[in-house]
Amino acid sequence: MSNLAYQIQQRRKIEEQQQQQHSTAVTKKKLKVTFGEKVLFLMFTVLVLIGSIVMVSNSAKIYSVNGEISSLQSSIDTQAKVNADLELQVMELSTYERIWAKAHELGLMLNENNVKIVQD
Repeated sequence: MSNLAYQIQQRRKIEEQQQQQHSTAVTKKKLKVTFGEKVLFLMFTVLVLIGSIVMVSNSAKIYSVNGEISSLQSSIDTQAKVNADLELQVMELSTYERIWAKAHELGLMLNENNVKIVQD
């Protein structure tokens, strides 16, 4: 019987060694990339590329629009200055004394009998 126990013990050692060899073989197994994973990676890369292109083009458009806005703002400022100067000229030219002098120059006389007072 001792011989039988010895044989069983050796079989157990052999089975343990085989299991150890199988477990090390499993860890050394290479990971394969499937076709679906490759397609997903390609789609992700394309989406990132398209997104970056869209972002860059949008920022370029924003930059050009900002330039147009600043040029329009400067032209508005210059036109506002011109308008203010013209309003000042209108005020200067529409004074009573100037109108009276221009009327005398053209030969018009003020007749108090023809003047009517209008009240609000």
